Amino acid sequence: MPGSVDTPGRSLAERPRPEALKRAIDVLAAAVLLALTAPLVLVVAVLVAAGLGRPVLFRQPRVGRHGRVFELVKFRTMLPPDPLRGRVRDGDRLTPLGRFLRSTSLDELPTLWNVLRGDMSLVGPRPLLTEYLPRYSPTQARRHEVRPGVTGLAQVRGRNSLGWEEKLDLDVWYVDHRSLRLDLSILAATVRTVLRREGISAAGSATAPEFLGTHPPAPAVPGPDATLTVPAGGGR
Repeated sequence: MPGSVDTPGRSLAERPRPEALKRAIDVLAAAVLLALTAPLVLVVAVLVAAGLGRPVLFRQPRVGRHGRVFELVKFRTMLPPDPLRGRVRDGDRLTPLGRFLRSTSLDELPTLWNVLRGDMSLVGPRPLLTEYLPRYSPTQARRHEVRPGVTGLAQVRGRNSLGWEEKLDLDVWYVDHRSLRLDLSILAATVRTVLRREGISAAGSATAPEFLGTHPPAPAVPGPDATLTVPAGGGR
């Protein structure tokens, strides 16, 4: 597999797990983490309200399993766009508090609610913007065969420092090889990535560049004077 997350052999723990078991683990873990982090969530909410104003939460439609759209919930890290104050690009709108929340992944704490609701899993391809849907190749679109995750293989293999094709290749690889052991490896690697604050932004970008699609360019339409070439064996 790509990267250093171990996937040798195919023991019982490595086989694709039943969806019901994955869901049960997600619900139990999300409920426990929400309870344990409740005081921290309250502190972050107060900091966001004081530093960025209201609303405290960022809500945005994202694409989930089988292309179903749901509302992702996170802590807000950016100021609203304001052309008069030069706040148009993500880098202009991202405050020091926002950078800290992103680098520590504290902005993701409310996303556990999405896991509890069934919109997401703890591990899976990250949910992306709805406008990206028509830009995927058929292979890349397979990332929607599973629930999106709070963390995923691409997030522990470089996060936003990876190019879009690398990230989407890792997403599809995860879909084909997902197992309990792989999920546990990704969760452990996520802790290391967060502590090291790796891959927070792409080169030259405060977050990540827009995904414009990787479809090959459409063939040029021959003009009226073009010479018709018949492939060998064709033309019958």
